[in-house]
Amino acid sequence: MAVSPHAFPPRKRRPSAGAFVSPKLADINLVKSLLSLSQEISSFKPFQCLLKRNSVSSINKSKLLSILFDELIKNPASVFFSPSTLLCFEEMYIVLQRIKTLLEDCSNGSKMWMLMQIQVLSNNFHELTLELSTLLDIFPFKEIELSQDVEELVVLVRKQCGKSKPVVDPGDVFLRREVLTMLDRIEKEIVPDQLKLKKVMEDLGLRDGSSCREEIESLQDEIQNQVDEKSKSDIVSLIGLVRYANCVLFGSSTASKPDHRRQKSTSDLTIPADFRCPITLELMRDPVVVATGQTYDRESINLWIESGHSTCPKTGQTLIHTNLIPNRALRNLITMWCREQGIPFETVGNNEKVNSVKGTKAAFEATKMTVSFLVNKLSGSQTMEAANGVVYELRALSKTDSDSRACIAEAGAIPILVRYLGSSVGLEHPNLQVNAVTTILNLSILEANKTRIVETDGALNGVIEVLRSGATWEAKGNAAATIFSLSGIHGYRKGLGRKTRVIKGLLDLAKDGPTSSQKDALLAILNLAGDRETVGRLVEGGVIQMVSGVIDELPEEAVAILEAVTRRGGLAAIAAAFNIIKKLGVILREGSDNARESASATLVTMCRKGGPEMVAELAVIPGIERIIWEVMGGGTARGRRKAATLLRILRRWAAGLDLDTNNVVDSSNMITMTVGTSRTILQA
Repeated sequence: MAVSPHAFPPRKRRPSAGAFVSPKLADINLVKSLLSLSQEISSFKPFQCLLKRNSVSSINKSKLLSILFDELIKNPASVFFSPSTLLCFEEMYIVLQRIKTLLEDCSNGSKMWMLMQIQVLSNNFHELTLELSTLLDIFPFKEIELSQDVEELVVLVRKQCGKSKPVVDPGDVFLRREVLTMLDRIEKEIVPDQLKLKKVMEDLGLRDGSSCREEIESLQDEIQNQVDEKSKSDIVSLIGLVRYANCVLFGSSTASKPDHRRQKSTSDLTIPADFRCPITLELMRDPVVVATGQTYDRESINLWIESGHSTCPKTGQTLIHTNLIPNRALRNLITMWCREQGIPFETVGNNEKVNSVKGTKAAFEATKMTVSFLVNKLSGSQTMEAANGVVYELRALSKTDSDSRACIAEAGAIPILVRYLGSSVGLEHPNLQVNAVTTILNLSILEANKTRIVETDGALNGVIEVLRSGATWEAKGNAAATIFSLSGIHGYRKGLGRKTRVIKGLLDLAKDGPTSSQKDALLAILNLAGDRETVGRLVEGGVIQMVSGVIDELPEEAVAILEAVTRRGGLAAIAAAFNIIKKLGVILREGSDNARESASATLVTMCRKGGPEMVAELAVIPGIERIIWEVMGGGTARGRRKAATLLRILRRWAAGLDLDTNNVVDSSNMITMTVGTSRTILQA
């Protein structure tokens, strides 16, 4: 079967340490803590769908015990315990704390997980009841003065606890069997009966799209709490089932409504530039450093390398090795920022948690069924509003994992999505245009889909049309990001670079768009600048002037483009960049390490190819030699080497010597220099 009928192993997550530690309080304070704890348990609402009898029993017993503790507080004379009595109450505190934690865990967790764990959880409730029964058996009635009513009440609770047996509602057992049967049939490529599926979801309290999305998130969190890969894979199957149910049962009524709670971690917040992966432009969850010193999200750069690339996506430099070094300092900063914004860092990007787990056939078939349902529904959509709802669901699904992206493309969604890229759609239904182009962007992450997109009639032209005349900045930015993604393949990069509409659209967006869209455009331009022929068109289109306009707001991206253009653009690019030299001096003084590295490399290229006039323009910057010394004393290794070369060029110019310094950048040469009172060895 898709999921083992046996109970899943226990989770990694455990109740807090306080649940198993005696409070070590004085007599009256201990009783007050017991009263408070029992009242907290009494305030829980009984479970509505699973483990009803277990939750009701635990809550009712706590209500009765709270009467005992209240009686003791009202009669202070009785609250002077012997050591054995004190120990009994301390143990009772621990048991009640564990009951509270178990109730919280079940209340806040996944309904599907509760169903799979139904027998284990029932046993847990029973074991705690037996422990409580043992403590009530030794309760010191003779030592503590209680009213007859309260004493009879305690005896009643003791009898109830003593008669307790593990209880699993037959309806819960039947429901669990139904879910396992559905997963088994899905694995055999049999579509679930819609009426049965609806009944199962309703019995679990999943009655709309919002509750389904919350359940999916809870299941994704649950993956992190499992100790073995089999259980993690089984949960992925459950996620596939809930996702399919959401689309089939509730998609039409909820798909077009944005999930604001989910979007808070993306579009509703301005993510600091240093926290975004340069490839996906999304918040990094596992930042790593590559050989060039650039930082990327591990999943994105792994996909880039596995696709056959041997260069750094941002700088275009060849990677001398493919080792990925965790950037723990940046990860800590991202974690702190997420906490400040109210975003649990562990739950941001739950897709990564699922992607890291080995999938199951049931999960894959559930994804195929979901995609087939959505694509067929989109094909038959009678109104733009209906189409928008389906495209929104495809957009969300295409963001989850590679299997989803492959299934959507293989189901023939791309030609249908092209219909909604036109300017006429954007004017009347801007959200539909955004959803369509974003879905294509998500699909393009998968390498095989890049070819499908380029070869689909109208797809590439549709994306370019959105780039040029999209109804919203978001649509234009995502179109630019799609160009960036497609240009990762060398042949497509050259083809895109030959299209005047692409060049103009990217340059216009970089100049006039909001920051997030500007970044999309700048990264696409940087990728296109890896082709020498395209660089000439970029220079003719005004890329240098564009860089000059945005360099103050987005220095890293702007200087990286300038470096690529001056390196491959010939004298025309060098001459056009003459007026930016002073701004590059500012970057050397105030920029980030990466920006200073690119600025140093750009100035070296310009001074070598541009001649004495370029060096003279650099030399008049106040304190330039001291600024270069500072770059040599810190920053990236490449930045230090470029700065050392730049300083050598300045000194040769001042001495009236030839500026051809190719011989001084040989990696075997070492220059020893003094910076302040410290000595730094720099590789020139």
